[in-house]
Amino acid sequence: MQKLMSVFKAESPGQLIVIFIVFAVTGSTAVYAAGPVLDFFGINSETLPPWIFWPLRILVIFPVYQCLLIIIGTMAGQFKYFWEFEKKFLRRIGIRLP
Repeated sequence: MQKLMSVFKAESPGQLIVIFIVFAVTGSTAVYAAGPVLDFFGINSETLPPWIFWPLRILVIFPVYQCLLIIIGTMAGQFKYFWEFEKKFLRRIGIRLP
């Protein structure tokens, strides 16, 4: 448990559980939400070949996940943790935030 807490930089076992729940809920919600986002633009597996549709869906899931992570993390009372996590992630892909 201590190793997981140090890897995730959690201050308590309770915070670690909340962090895991937020990641799980966010991932599931992002995959679910990508469908309506693509439908809004008229994109579905019937209008595009699978080799275009599925990579496009994955590309849509990525920004949806990032936004939902902050929203769901905030609702769980962990805004600071997930904001720092998000900034670290964005720095790794070359985007700098203050």
